[in-house]
Amino acid sequence: MLRQAVHGGLRWWCRRLGLFVSRHPVFFLTVPAVLTLVFGCSALSRFQPERDLERLLAPSHSLAKVERRLAGSLFPLERSKGRLYSALHPPGRFGRLLLLAEPGADILRRAGALLQIHRAVLRLQVRHRGYNYTFAHLCVLRAAGADKRCALDDILAVLEELGPPAAAAAPGAPNHTAPRPPLSYPNAKLKDGRITFIGHQLGGVLEVPNSKDQRVKSARAIQITYYLQTYHSAAQDLIGEKWENEFCKLMHKLQFSYQDLQLSALASFSLWRDFHKTSFLARGKILVSLVLILTTAILSSSMKDCLRSKPFLGLLGVLTVCISSVTAAGIFFITDGKYNSTLLGIPFFAMGHGTKGVFELLSGWRRTKESLPFKDRVADAYADVMVSYTMTSSLYFITFGMGASPFTNIEAIKIFCQNMCVSILLNYFYIFSFFGSCLVFAGQLEQNRYHSIFCCKIPSVEYLERKPVWFQTMMSDGYQHTSHHETDPYQNHFIQHFLREHYNEWITNIYVKPFVVILYLIYASFSFMGCLQISDGANIINLLSSDSPSVSYAVIQQKYFSNYSPVIGFYIYEPLEYWNGTVQEDLKKLSEGFNTLSWLQQYYQYLRAGNISATNKSDFLSILQNSFLRKPEYQHFKNDIIFSKAGDESSIIASRIYLVARTSEKTQRDVIELLEKLRPLSLKQSIKFIVFNPTFVFMDQYSLSVTMPVLISGFGVLLVLLLTFFLVIHPLGNFWLILTVTSIELGVLGLMTLWNVDMDCISILCLIYTLNFSIDHCAPLLYTFVLATEHTRTQCIKGALQEHGTAILQNITSFLIGLVPLLFVPSNLTFTLFKCLLLTGSCTLLHCFVILPVFLTFFPPSKKHHKKKKRAKRKEREEIECIEVQENPDHVTAV
Repeated sequence: MLRQAVHGGLRWWCRRLGLFVSRHPVFFLTVPAVLTLVFGCSALSRFQPERDLERLLAPSHSLAKVERRLAGSLFPLERSKGRLYSALHPPGRFGRLLLLAEPGADILRRAGALLQIHRAVLRLQVRHRGYNYTFAHLCVLRAAGADKRCALDDILAVLEELGPPAAAAAPGAPNHTAPRPPLSYPNAKLKDGRITFIGHQLGGVLEVPNSKDQRVKSARAIQITYYLQTYHSAAQDLIGEKWENEFCKLMHKLQFSYQDLQLSALASFSLWRDFHKTSFLARGKILVSLVLILTTAILSSSMKDCLRSKPFLGLLGVLTVCISSVTAAGIFFITDGKYNSTLLGIPFFAMGHGTKGVFELLSGWRRTKESLPFKDRVADAYADVMVSYTMTSSLYFITFGMGASPFTNIEAIKIFCQNMCVSILLNYFYIFSFFGSCLVFAGQLEQNRYHSIFCCKIPSVEYLERKPVWFQTMMSDGYQHTSHHETDPYQNHFIQHFLREHYNEWITNIYVKPFVVILYLIYASFSFMGCLQISDGANIINLLSSDSPSVSYAVIQQKYFSNYSPVIGFYIYEPLEYWNGTVQEDLKKLSEGFNTLSWLQQYYQYLRAGNISATNKSDFLSILQNSFLRKPEYQHFKNDIIFSKAGDESSIIASRIYLVARTSEKTQRDVIELLEKLRPLSLKQSIKFIVFNPTFVFMDQYSLSVTMPVLISGFGVLLVLLLTFFLVIHPLGNFWLILTVTSIELGVLGLMTLWNVDMDCISILCLIYTLNFSIDHCAPLLYTFVLATEHTRTQCIKGALQEHGTAILQNITSFLIGLVPLLFVPSNLTFTLFKCLLLTGSCTLLHCFVILPVFLTFFPPSKKHHKKKKRAKRKEREEIECIEVQENPDHVTAV
């Protein structure tokens, strides 16, 4: 009784809503249109792109950000850029140059040409307010104090020491064959005595066989970074941005002068510019996608019957979703939202849900009785459709609301889910108001027998018989073609006719079922295999335009500079007895297996070389301050030690060393594993330390942060379906829905992994959408099946497909066709979006039309009890009739 009361109450409310809309169609048509105009104009005036990619794509709450603040408070990161910032996305402004030699050539033999390019960069000038600024005015200084030189990469000192002849320095000069000075790798010793790490500045290295000092035989690539100071004023930041733009233009010009070298330039703005470039590349393709969806909706809503065909309703249904999305965008920008390229998925997500409601309302209209007034038909269509559409819209709101909760640790996902919630609410409002009023006007035209396209009166049969065949074809309605056994003209819709007459009989054939079972086993096997190979997508390159400078730069860098991990800062943030042998052994164990750039290691070697003993604090610090750090080759270590003086006694309160690990081609995964191993050691060891690199901000707990929204959303859907287990009309409907959604979700997850899609923010949002998309299409089919009262399961599934198959096929077809233009947008973000949504639509279509129609004929609910009840009632009635006939033989006719 509770189930019937809840369901009946919802149907009554939806029917009253349909009656209210049908009585005030002009109001419900104009109010949404006015809202769209107001908010759409506001969106255009307040449009702003998001520039802070770290805020958008890095985990909001991570230990790496705490470590960065601590490391910055101890040692200014501004002075560490030459060593610490060695990855693709360092903070602050910079210009990075990557030079690649031809295959088989040694780039070190082109040292003169490389130095010429370097000097061109130093001479580069930008003009601002009448003043010319060069790199010397903008660069990061090497150290505070007397030395005011710019901090430059040590590979430049190596190139200067090679000293090639002047002829080889000329542009386009061939490689000379004179022997060059020996060079060790990855630690090179300079003329001033300094030992420096060049593993991130020299790439594609071939070493001399059997050389003890790892001598370089040849190299393919060199990477040079020019760091600019971090400014806090708009004018100074503008000068830095101008310099970066001129730097990229200069590299483009120099490429024509040095044909034997490939020059690739990167600046601090390159990442966010290439990230937003996707939006500009996709604008035309999205319009093409809209045209394709409109065309598909118009064709799938048409019939030969010129009275009952609804092409304009298909067109208006798609436009309804479009104007609701425009209104949602206006609300987003009015609330000071900033646009980013991940929001490209919202129009496709909203279209997939909104057009489902449109096609279901059209199917509900076809199921109403033509003899009723058009207002009652609209009310009946609302009562039939809006209950399920309200429930699925509520699930959309719950799942994306979970994604927008504080549990989501990535701002891009949170912003997307917030906007999606607003889009779903407006979508629902526009469907029952704007599109409902369009349905009212279309129903009025149909009742008055107006042509569905030309809006003119349909002539009589006698008039049509006197006209040509082409005129009869255009102006004839369904009554001229209705046979004696088919009284419903709507049954002539081509999709419904195909499902009823052909597909239903074929898919339920006993010879087809074994092949469907085998198909599902293959599907499940590939899905399971893909789920075991899931990889996180912490690499920001997955979200950039595929033909952008950042992507091409990253490809070259990954190929030639992946031998070593980014430089990891090892910060000891408490006083330590460095002269103690036990402490020295502990530090040695911690840095074991790493390539170490350490003042401590150099100091120990200095003591051993001079046969100096420093086993106590006073001797250790005295030699360190008065002898070691005053030598030119060791002066740069002053920035790595913090001294504290209390009276006449000095002590070291904090210090840092640098660690570099050998890595494979999957550098990012190796660094994440390295971080997970080093952090626990800081809790176990007696030495208190932290490890930090700017890339850790993007990598730290990324897998957990990016998968949490889909886990929470999935849990929310499961909880809702379980809580409503005994409130729906049949609990088996929820049970089958849980199994189906799980099968589709795991299938999409596994197949997209096999399709080389990583778990980044775009694929996670698509997985959340898959939950709702599958429920949206499978729920009406399943509930219609479990509530059916036919004699067999086969008849029940045929009836369910006949009732809902048309709307499902219309929506999924238009959804998939609308995705095709995304394939032609040269962007990794849109490739991911296309792959995931294609799999979502395809897996849902496979389950609705192939897997469920076969598997539901094998498993409960059983339909035999309906047949037994009917037989029992018939037998009881026959017995009563027999008794009446025997007792009243004279009134047989009356009985």
